[in-house]
Amino acid sequence: MARGTLSEFLERARGEVDEALDRWLPKPPVSPAVVAEAMRYSVFAGGKRLRPCLTIAAAEAVDSVGARRSGSPLALPAACAIEMLHTYSLIHDDLPAMDNDTLRRGRATLHVVHGEGIAILAGDGLHAEAFTLLAREPADADAEISRRKLEVLRVIGTAAGPAGMVGGQAIDLVAAGQTPAPRVTLDAEALQQMHARKTGALIRAAAVSGAIMAGGSPPQVAAADAFAIEIGLAFQIVDDILDVEGDAASLGKSAGKDAAGDKPTYPRLFGLERSRQLADECLVRAHRALRDGGLSDSHLPAIAEWVVTRKN
Repeated sequence: MARGTLSEFLERARGEVDEALDRWLPKPPVSPAVVAEAMRYSVFAGGKRLRPCLTIAAAEAVDSVGARRSGSPLALPAACAIEMLHTYSLIHDDLPAMDNDTLRRGRATLHVVHGEGIAILAGDGLHAEAFTLLAREPADADAEISRRKLEVLRVIGTAAGPAGMVGGQAIDLVAAGQTPAPRVTLDAEALQQMHARKTGALIRAAAVSGAIMAGGSPPQVAAADAFAIEIGLAFQIVDDILDVEGDAASLGKSAGKDAAGDKPTYPRLFGLERSRQLADECLVRAHRALRDGGLSDSHLPAIAEWVVTRKN
C-alpha cells in the first residue's frame, strides 16, 4: 500500500482530527460561551495528537490487510473522543489540587486563564462530550457498525475510569503524598502498573478503537493492543527522561516538575541510561507485536519509533 512518509500521514491525520473537533465540539447556544471557549482553548492549544493519530493509523493498518478504505472515516469519531478525554485529563492534571502547573503546550494552563471553576467544568464537559460523540457518530443504522461502537464505548470507558486514567492518577497522588491516605513507595512493578493506567490505558484504547472500528479480526485487535501496551510504557519512560533533560521551551510544559514534586519516575528508580534501555526494549516488543499480527505494513512502526526518539 502506498502510504507516504510518517510526517505526511501525521499532517493529514491531524488535519482531519482538528477539522472534526471544530465541527463536533459544542458551540453557543448549546453550550454557554464561557465553557465552549474554555474547552476550545485547551483542545486547540497544539500538542502532538498522538492518540487520535494512533487511532487512525490502527484503522488504516487493518484496512491495508484487507485492501479496504472504510476504516479511517469510521474511526474518526473515536479519534476525536479520545483527544477530548486526553485534553480533559490534562486540564484536571494541571489544577492546583493535582500537579499545580501553570504551563501546558507552550502557554498558560486553563485554570490560570479562566479560573479553577471553569477549568473543572471545561474538563467535565469534554469528558461528557466524548461519550456523547461516541454514541452518536458515525450515524449509521447498520447492526455491525453499532456493535463496533458499543465495543469501543466499553474500551474507552474502561480506559478513562477507575481501572484506567482515574485509578492511575489516584495512585500517583498517594505515592506523592498528596492525599490523606498513607504515602506509599512504588517499586518497579508498581510504577509500571501506575503508568499502565495513567498514561498507557488511553493509548491502548486509541489503537484498539481504531482496529475495532475498521472491522479488525480478534488477532488484529489483539496485535494492536499488544503494540500499544509497549508504546504506552515507552511514552511514559521518555516523558520521565525529558522531564529531567528537557526545558520548558522545548517541552511546552514545566520541566523538572517530577523531581520538585518528589514523584516516582523511571530515571529516579533506574537512572537515565537504564531508562533509555527500557524504552528501547519496549520498541523491540512493539515491532514484534505488529509482525505477529500482520500489521507492520502501516504507519504504526514509524509511530513507535517517533514515540521513543521524540524530544518533546
